[in-house]
Amino acid sequence: MALMLATCSKTGSDRRPQIQTDFNSGQIQTDFNLGKDGWQAGFSEYNADYVESYELEEGLAPLPAPLDNARRGYRLSGMNRSDDLFMYLVKRVQHLRPETTYRGHFVIEIASAAPTGGVGAGGPPGEAVGLGIGMTVIQPLSAPDEHNYYRMNIDKINQSTNGTDMILIGDIANGSQDGTYRLIERSGSFTARTDQTGELWLIVGTDSGFEGKTTIYYTRIKVLLEEI
Repeated sequence: MALMLATCSKTGSDRRPQIQTDFNSGQIQTDFNLGKDGWQAGFSEYNADYVESYELEEGLAPLPAPLDNARRGYRLSGMNRSDDLFMYLVKRVQHLRPETTYRGHFVIEIASAAPTGGVGAGGPPGEAVGLGIGMTVIQPLSAPDEHNYYRMNIDKINQSTNGTDMILIGDIANGSQDGTYRLIERSGSFTARTDQTGELWLIVGTDSGFEGKTTIYYTRIKVLLEEI
């Protein structure tokens, strides 16, 4: 498949309220308690011949104790059998100015049980799981190679290393010592150029060096797109 990559660089009840998305002003604000708001989940860096062993799960779910379980988040979970499991969310943004450079200012809130300073195989469960952001003109997708191993079609983050299409904005260590779920916030900026139709794809995700199970809940994602 021929792919055209964006030039990207560094600079994170039936009567529910309307999810706030205003492409004209370049603001995307998602509260996952209200729904997915067009975000789609995916997984990469795993062997499809043994997919069951990775325990991959995604979907909206109540927040775990001691957080408010009356609220929901977008839950992503997986066992890192490959030493490099990538779990991500993507969203398509339309109606931007065509062939124009935008800087995306990301603010991400997640619920994480990974303690700060923890110990684990391959690395700690918090600091060894990098959290990244990015923007591309193509839809980020995970697909199998000739060995039935799923890989991304973009240059993503790789644990503690930036990619061309994504950069790190932190990790999932939550500042606790007891491994209970806490809300944490990470932020950062990324720059990319729209295509001739005025579209971009947003991506946020974690890449794990921790050789164990990681389960996080995305609670809010805010992106301000600034034309530059």
